[in-house]
Amino acid sequence: SGMNTTRHVIRSGTYLDSVVLMQLQRGLLALPEVLDAGVVMATPANRDLLAANNLLPAGVVCSADDLLIVVKANSAKAADSAIGQVDSLLAQRRHVDGQDYRPHSLASAVNLLPDAGIALISIPGRYAASVAHQALDTQLNVFLYSDNVSIEDELSLKQKARSNGLLMMGPDCGTAILNGIGLGFANRLRKGNIGIVGASGTGIQAISSQIDGKGAGISQAIGTGSRDLSEKIGAITTLQALDLMRRDPETHVIVLVSKPPSSEVAARVLGTATAIDKPVIVDFIGYPPPGRRMGNLFFTTSLDEAAWLAVDQLSSIRSKEVDVNQQQSSSTLPERKYIRGLFSGGTLAYETMLGLQPFFTPLYSNAPINKNQLLGDPLNSQANTILDLGDEYFMVGRLHPMIDYDLRIRRLRQEAADPQTGWILLDVVLGEGSHPDPASELAPVIRQITEKQDINVLVTLVGTERDPQNMQSQREKLEQAGALVFQTLSQMLIYLQGQLHSLKSIEGVPVDLDRFKISMAAINIGLESFYTSLIGQGVQAVQVDWRPPAGGDEHLAELLARMKN
Repeated sequence: SGMNTTRHVIRSGTYLDSVVLMQLQRGLLALPEVLDAGVVMATPANRDLLAANNLLPAGVVCSADDLLIVVKANSAKAADSAIGQVDSLLAQRRHVDGQDYRPHSLASAVNLLPDAGIALISIPGRYAASVAHQALDTQLNVFLYSDNVSIEDELSLKQKARSNGLLMMGPDCGTAILNGIGLGFANRLRKGNIGIVGASGTGIQAISSQIDGKGAGISQAIGTGSRDLSEKIGAITTLQALDLMRRDPETHVIVLVSKPPSSEVAARVLGTATAIDKPVIVDFIGYPPPGRRMGNLFFTTSLDEAAWLAVDQLSSIRSKEVDVNQQQSSSTLPERKYIRGLFSGGTLAYETMLGLQPFFTPLYSNAPINKNQLLGDPLNSQANTILDLGDEYFMVGRLHPMIDYDLRIRRLRQEAADPQTGWILLDVVLGEGSHPDPASELAPVIRQITEKQDINVLVTLVGTERDPQNMQSQREKLEQAGALVFQTLSQMLIYLQGQLHSLKSIEGVPVDLDRFKISMAAINIGLESFYTSLIGQGVQAVQVDWRPPAGGDEHLAELLARMKN
């Protein structure tokens, strides 16, 4: 109606956190005759939102660090009256928590609380990185809730944390549970023996709540921030967290949850995980799992199955079941030696690709799973290559490789002559129609290769005791020639992964478990609701009354920073 009146006020350089803004907006909306209200830091995005709700005053000029308060009411009198009550509404808000003195900087907060081990930071992204750097320089672990932090800043923060034995959780880290204390968004959970590492905040919350519902508990839950498993960051926090849980006597089972990582990074993370002598449940949401289980890794495709598997593994550890399937060997792979697979079975080649792709990159094939795995020249392998020799390319004018071993033997010699080759994988398929005695052709070549070079030949033998080739004698001939023979492809793949991942120590300084577990004392910079939640959990905490440097004047702030240096 024509009677509506909109009034606004701009407080320049007045910074308020989002919880306070929300509460002020609710307070204004509750006043008589007020139809709508907007209370925002005047960023371009927030101004667009006001405009979309017909609340942006015409021709208003303000900067991102100004507080913009708009009220729409039935009458001019009601609108003015509402604007007049802003200060008293804010003042009510100020006395809720009882911390009398509020330091204005991280440095004075540390003087006030010298035992602090962690800083929670939830201020606007463009200021967050420099405050996080200060916290790391003060030897504090950091829980960085803020988003809109550049990936370059994230990388330099995480590298600094890693070289100082500190955890840099975030940016964009929504949740963590350290020593039974929830940071950010967290559920009240029982303490227990399952550790969670997650690049997904709500993923951690969903899994940990379900674990709790099944009667088990959490040792630690470490959020990494959503970009940690990107190519650029390279899983720095995830690897530190896995290493920490590997050393933590309270953690018996580990759950790893994330949106699909890049394949390079997945290989690094899973490689580290296979070297931990605890079960690791992996839920890379939407990433094709290479099988249900590989050694100590259990792959899952849903949050609730991850929770169920974790609890299940915990109880099987308690009942001390010994797993017969884990063939672990002490020998380790020479550096930079590649895998070459020469398969006659297309499906066996494909499943091998699926089993290797999480651990080995780059990986190529003439029958790739993803386009970027396509082998440029089928006649020459590169890096890790898995070939389907039954592919039509190789079949022109030839018999199938299950019958005619000529092509396979030529290729076997070619791979063995490549100094980069460390492992050759073969399938030998017995039965009607296949070569009557494959071992008689393969054994002499395998013997030459294994005697002369540092190359391991692994064979999956497909067949039954009743096949015409006599499976037992095939196995013996291949083993005598120096091959390792497996009954199933999965066993071959698990063996291979066990070989590859002798424990690589993580870069940087390990995070100190004792310091990490002392009674928590925290400094909160940003959302007051996080401070209130810490106090509610009985944690010593200090709330910093943070303001943007130089009242939000970026140019001036830059000058001040330069003068400091």
